[in-house]
Amino acid sequence: WCNDLYLIFLLSFISLITHLIVQGDQALNLRCQCIQKESKRIGRYLGKVEVHPANSHCRETEIVATLKKDGQKVCLDPSAQWVKRILKKKAPHRILT
Repeated sequence: WCNDLYLIFLLSFISLITHLIVQGDQALNLRCQCIQKESKRIGRYLGKVEVHPANSHCRETEIVATLKKDGQKVCLDPSAQWVKRILKKKAPHRILT
């Protein structure tokens, strides 16, 4: 009886750990990533642009850019006109996560 209970617990624990590993950062990220949003133009330093749609953990769509010069991630203000233009221009290349 104790061995069966131990086995059930162990299998449940392994299943949970496997789920967390497969889900990666998304499983552990239970809130919005963007606290501050950049509205000033970034210009030629702008690299990859990622769009994170609203979900159950964050009500806002978040736009995260990776800077070319140092790889730093910066949250962009989706209401800024220059950001809207960038999203239109890069639409086929953007990464949806």
